Amino acid sequence: MPKKSSIRTSELRGMVSLLTHATIQVTDMTEKAHHSIVQPTALPHTPIHRMIRGISGLVFFSVKHISRFVGHGLDHILNLWRPHQETGISFAKKEEALAITNGIVGDYLQANHNPLATPMQIRYQDEPLSLHSISLETYPKLNGHLLLMLHGLCMNDVQWNRKGHNHGDKLASEFNLTPLYLRYNSGLHISDNGRMLSEQMEKLISKWPVPIESITFLTHSMGGLVARSAIYYGQQDDKTWPNHINKMVFLGTPHFGAPLEKIGHHVHRLLEVHPYVKPFSRLGSVRSAGITDLRFGNVVEENWKGNDRFKNYAQKKFHIDLPEYVKCYAVAACMGRRENLLNNHLLGDGLVPVESALGRQKDSRYTLNFAKENCKTVYQTKHLDLLNSDEVYQSLRTWFSGQLSIGDQASGMI
Repeated sequence: MPKKSSIRTSELRGMVSLLTHATIQVTDMTEKAHHSIVQPTALPHTPIHRMIRGISGLVFFSVKHISRFVGHGLDHILNLWRPHQETGISFAKKEEALAITNGIVGDYLQANHNPLATPMQIRYQDEPLSLHSISLETYPKLNGHLLLMLHGLCMNDVQWNRKGHNHGDKLASEFNLTPLYLRYNSGLHISDNGRMLSEQMEKLISKWPVPIESITFLTHSMGGLVARSAIYYGQQDDKTWPNHINKMVFLGTPHFGAPLEKIGHHVHRLLEVHPYVKPFSRLGSVRSAGITDLRFGNVVEENWKGNDRFKNYAQKKFHIDLPEYVKCYAVAACMGRRENLLNNHLLGDGLVPVESALGRQKDSRYTLNFAKENCKTVYQTKHLDLLNSDEVYQSLRTWFSGQLSIGDQASGMI
């Protein structure tokens, strides 16, 4: 059985706040749906209708008022305890549940200073690194070849371990790399996470106890978009850390969007059309900025700024190509067999189409410049299976066996 994790006081406060808000919002949504059914807009108001609305309005008001009262009361009581004090409540897969919550409503958690919001951390050996003090006395196995792993939406760094396999740990052991893992709030805009990662990488290399020889990014799903965003902002801000990037590997990254978010967007718009179901369209507005960024694969602020992310809008063609002098590799997966072109191109790995994962667009001006030999498609493989696929790992071994220094790349040896 999975090991149970204890809930701290701050986390319990965050849960109470989130549940209180959710209860009020659902009650409000139900009230609006009830009113639209009891009193359709086209029909005249009658005394009976007014009586029913008055009674139901009192009930809904009471539910919302009691929810606020109970929520504020519990928050006041919990605020008397130390934030990191264990509550005695524990459950299995707490970290996974927090990652999912952040993926779905992480921007709301961040904006409301909810303790459940995941802070960005660069982690080593299952613990966050202090970017103010990194020493060989504390971490004697550190070296100058860094491998940074970036997880996807609604996930965290722990989930790189899948079915007893971890691409990062195995590659680090085989090629003498220092494995680092990024944990971040995947519900924030990808561009916001990119900026924060750029800042953290600059602090990291300034405190690293040995000379940096290379930095390699191994990314899964949304993590690849965050990596591209971070390098873009690092270069725009004249940071030094992008100069150390050696390789970037993208596993199932939706470079040009994911159909599931596009479908969700259309369902949200359809719900707004009919008055009887319009109140339920608010459910679509719950999804985070990180999720809506996946509609087109937005990596920079210019792709989305000034648009209502819940409305129909054309993607702004602010194209960000792959960085120069960096070896970039892409792996796509599809659930179908090799000969089944319908599954390959339409379904992909269940979340990301093959063409999107390989950075291909119908308009060649916006296609990412992956070299043909640096692209691979694996078959009968789902999105999460990319994390433990032996076929994928063998490709990674081949690509990592050509590890070269930054100096070799700049001199044109690759």
